[in-house]
Amino acid sequence: MGMRSRIFLIATLEAALAFAGARLPAAQDSSVLMPEESAAKAKQIMQQAINAMGGSSYMNVHDITCTGQLSEFDHSGQVGGFEQFIEYAIPPDKSRSENLPKRNIIEVYNGNDGWALDRAGVSDASTTDIIRNSENAKRDLDNILRRRIQEPDMSIRYGGKDIVDLQESDWVNLVDGDDRNIQIAFARSTHLPIRKIIQTLNPKTQTKTVETEIFSNYHPLNGIQTAFQITRERNGFKTAQVFFNKCDYNTGLADSLFTKASLDERWSQVGKKESAKDKKKDKKADSRSQDGSPDSP
Repeated sequence: MGMRSRIFLIATLEAALAFAGARLPAAQDSSVLMPEESAAKAKQIMQQAINAMGGSSYMNVHDITCTGQLSEFDHSGQVGGFEQFIEYAIPPDKSRSENLPKRNIIEVYNGNDGWALDRAGVSDASTTDIIRNSENAKRDLDNILRRRIQEPDMSIRYGGKDIVDLQESDWVNLVDGDDRNIQIAFARSTHLPIRKIIQTLNPKTQTKTVETEIFSNYHPLNGIQTAFQITRERNGFKTAQVFFNKCDYNTGLADSLFTKASLDERWSQVGKKESAKDKKKDKKADSRSQDGSPDSP
């Protein structure tokens, strides 16, 4: 799971905001097409997008390494958190995210398994996080274009033309075998994907959630068009934004990077430093308690 998909972890699958703030695309000319024509037009648009993204170079990506900054936003629109990261991925289901510069907070996912390293050591990822990571992989734009559009139970149709982010665009609507409703807007001038919308329905509350990703600031890297800015919204409210500094493709990442053993090895390096810090804090606290000084906050 690359950072494109990791930012889905910021938003839970249940809506925290009102559906009234969401704006859905309006198809303008799809109704005149017969189902077969609609599907053919949608597939043509997606093939043009794949070609624009890099063609065979895009389709044959084995691994990705990216560095960047992630900002999270609270309900008021203010920045609630900021971090620098390095992300390693072997699509579609292996990912490793590390904080920079210390690299002492790490998350690793490998298929149906996951682990985390923090200041307390290495632990298994929660079942909730593993399920959410799997869901995010199914929603990932690159995974959809490279693999999922070939699934036999994927319904594909043309969604109409529109103006999206001030660009003339075409919408493609997809519904997979699990009834995920996915809408992707492609700019007519470049054929690049610029917006992805996924609608979900909470079966308990019957509340609809609209989650949006906006892709911008494309750069060609190793023959592959890469969006250096991704903005994440939920029901019309911004929740996260990623700015990439650099991305490298097909550097030969080893499968061993996406294992618990790799985190155990990293902990053997950083754990001593963390223990030394804890001992220093304890010693300082003991010293202050002996002379009657209050502990530091």
